[in-house]
Amino acid sequence: MRHLFKPSLNWLLIFVVVAPLLQWGMPRGEVWIFTASGLAIIPLAGWMGRATEELAGHVGETAGGLLNATFGNAAELIIALVALREGLHDVVKASITGSILGNILLVLGFSMVAGGARFKTQRFNVVAARNQATMLLLAAIALILPAGFHHLAGPGAALAERGLSLDIAVVLLITYGLGLLFSLHTHRRLLAAEETPPHPSAETAGEAWSAGRALWVLIATTALVAWMSEILVGSVTVAAATLGMSELFLGVIVVAIIGNAAEHSTAVMAARQGRMDLALGIAIGSSVQIALFVAPVLVLASRIIGPAPMDLVFQPSEVLAVGLAAVITGQVAGDGESNWIEGVQLLAVYAIMVVVFYFLPG
Repeated sequence: MRHLFKPSLNWLLIFVVVAPLLQWGMPRGEVWIFTASGLAIIPLAGWMGRATEELAGHVGETAGGLLNATFGNAAELIIALVALREGLHDVVKASITGSILGNILLVLGFSMVAGGARFKTQRFNVVAARNQATMLLLAAIALILPAGFHHLAGPGAALAERGLSLDIAVVLLITYGLGLLFSLHTHRRLLAAEETPPHPSAETAGEAWSAGRALWVLIATTALVAWMSEILVGSVTVAAATLGMSELFLGVIVVAIIGNAAEHSTAVMAARQGRMDLALGIAIGSSVQIALFVAPVLVLASRIIGPAPMDLVFQPSEVLAVGLAAVITGQVAGDGESNWIEGVQLLAVYAIMVVVFYFLPG
């Protein structure tokens, strides 16, 4: 009985019921609907993270980090696809930017603080970390160049931007696929995790799940996240105006934090167990996957499900933020060691960006 009353994110599962009830009974209460659906996604994303963590336990740290990143990004992808169908391209782009920033600054920052509070220094495979950081820099370049083209090519730029974005999307997808081949096959041993014995902690104590149970939980939570995302996106525009927030801030910060719940919980728990390779793989790997896989997929999908094709021309503030985040992540991940002060530094950069995006006009 005492366990039932222990504070838990699972208490937020009540909002899976509350959100649709509010949508049905209070159709003009967009702020309440947005809040309830967002709170519902957080524990669902956490369960998705737990299920993928259980599945990842059978395939090793490198592949496990990829698996966690892939299914951890499912919430962001579902939210973006729903927004894309409604033609909310600015919200989609803001959520892409927010996911990249949230993973490499907020998730990795909290992971380093949590791990550093327990271990003085945590070591990880520096080759793998540098490889991920380089891919992240490639992602920043892929965002900078279309924005630069938009501002430098003159009045005729808009006519070429969709074709330009499609070509870049194809290049990014090919690069991402070759990156998987490199890390999972041709250079798997080179990128293998450091041999650090895991340290059991109270957060992960409990009975291990079977693969079948993990798979069913993953399917069920993915379906529920899709449903909650429909409700969330339907209320986002009015909610932003009512709360006095720009759609840019709502997408970059609020929606991204909601979607990053799975990566956040899993990476922090891994870091506290001394598994910094896995935490790093989840945090940086998720950002790389968002930029090199999810964003190009959304560009392609917009030609099928959206009212108009989406381009890769992001706002200057978004491009600058991603570029700076990629630079500081490369600095932090380049020595093969982490400690709590590096986590604080990443969190400080994220906090500064939150303030800037809040005061930026939409």
